[in-house]
Amino acid sequence: MVTKSADVIIIGGGVIGTSIAYYLAKQGIKATLLESKDICSGTSGACDKAISLQSKNPGLHLELALQSAAIYHTLGEELSCELEYKQCGGMIAIENESQLTIMEDFVRRQKKFGLTVDLVSIEEARKRQPALSPNLIAATYSSVDAEVSPLKATFAFARAAQRQGACLHSGVEVRSIMVKDGKVEGVITNKGVYKTNLVINAAGVYAPFIGQMVGIHIPIKPRRGQIIITEPMPPFIQGHLWSARYIVAKYNPELIRQEDSEAADLGVGLAAGQTHDGTLLFGGTREFVGYDVKTTPEAFAAILRHAVNIVPALRQVHVIRTFAGLRPYTVDGMPILGPVDGLEGFLMAAGHEGDGIALAPITGQMIAGYIVSGIETKEIQALRLSRLTSVNC
Repeated sequence: MVTKSADVIIIGGGVIGTSIAYYLAKQGIKATLLESKDICSGTSGACDKAISLQSKNPGLHLELALQSAAIYHTLGEELSCELEYKQCGGMIAIENESQLTIMEDFVRRQKKFGLTVDLVSIEEARKRQPALSPNLIAATYSSVDAEVSPLKATFAFARAAQRQGACLHSGVEVRSIMVKDGKVEGVITNKGVYKTNLVINAAGVYAPFIGQMVGIHIPIKPRRGQIIITEPMPPFIQGHLWSARYIVAKYNPELIRQEDSEAADLGVGLAAGQTHDGTLLFGGTREFVGYDVKTTPEAFAAILRHAVNIVPALRQVHVIRTFAGLRPYTVDGMPILGPVDGLEGFLMAAGHEGDGIALAPITGQMIAGYIVSGIETKEIQALRLSRLTSVNC
């Protein structure tokens, strides 16, 4: 079996792993990234394009999202790639008084934290988003929400990392991690052994399997999201559009059960946007079904039933395909980052759920910064695995 050496091994070729590889390379550290399938073949290639700020809870979650959003402003130029980045604004449609009460408090706390966001009347909302149903009662609007192509961002990070010396290998499956006296010594793969003293677990929904290799329980669960894609059409959705139910479903699905029990079971809430090619992407669901990425007629019926209540004209649009992806869920909705107690040389960078695209730049910078300096920032201290060790997820 072939034996190689690497300063750093990154496990996982999604947007988080490639971002870390790029920011390490930028600091002069040439990491080796191992992906069992293809770059961007998992969650990062099966999601929408939103860089959402107004969906984030005020506090550390929103703070990181704001920092990451600021990086995106010039990231395409830095990576020498057109990322289809656009600060297009976003809107959350509110259907009833119970949702309004929740969103009033959500917006108040976000504004207090410094986010540019407002609660607007349905009349004002329809001036920005004419496709909205007049039967809605209000909406939130934030001009700072943005969008980017997840595929282009992931591959741009990968190519930029390679240009600066990183090694990216597809089709390389990590089968075990060598540990001696509480320290990482290397990884064993289907293509050979890599000697290293530093492994970064950026395997997303598969991060728990990597954890098992070193005897660590990582409380990440796959949460399926189903998405519908339509035929290309003229400009229809301005910026990104969510329903308040999407926010409620993310944080507390029980609050929507009285409105639609089937939709609550599926975690249905509208998230919609339009691509540069004119196709609409809208969903979605938040389902705990293990690693099943099949799409289901029940979910799409529930998504469509809800979507036409928000945007009635969707009844006239032709659907051309559907797909599903798996979000790496944690019980507190925050990623797991940084070193792991009791195992020197093993770092976490997973559990972003639906925020992998939004938080990729800041995650890459934080992990690279920790490796270079050896200093844990307050953000990494707050997001370590140890905060969840007593949680059954």
